[in-house]
Amino acid sequence: MAMTRKKQRTVMILAGLGVLAVAVGLIMTALNDTIVFFYTPSEVAEKHISPETRFRLGGLVEEGSWKRGEGAVNNFVITDHDEVLKVAYTGPLPDLFKEGQGVVAEGKLNRAGVFIADTVLAKHDENYMPKEVADSLKKKGYWQHDKDEQSK
Repeated sequence: MAMTRKKQRTVMILAGLGVLAVAVGLIMTALNDTIVFFYTPSEVAEKHISPETRFRLGGLVEEGSWKRGEGAVNNFVITDHDEVLKVAYTGPLPDLFKEGQGVVAEGKLNRAGVFIADTVLAKHDENYMPKEVADSLKKKGYWQHDKDEQSK
């Protein structure tokens, strides 16, 4: 039984759409594995993020929380002034890192609820801080403006 040109075209279009759907599915799966979500300590508490989920944590380094441990271990607390999250990081901290300043850390929670960071980025103003963190801190009234910015 021979197919008419119309049937052949329909089969080719359906096959092409099927291949396209498979390709889109594979791309989305690959992207999902590489996407790293960004959260504040309050959002981490609300969402109950599982220990092996990789994400970025942002907020302010809580005053008085930075402790240097054995070797290159740094322990500190990130806060958004509603919630706090303990962070452990092994390695040298950025030059701009200090208490009371903005920070973004990337890593995973351990089973004890401590964020084990493998990357720490220190931020000194909202131009370099992720918009979500700056907006969250501004909304809560905790954003620390530079003196130059206040005089504008």
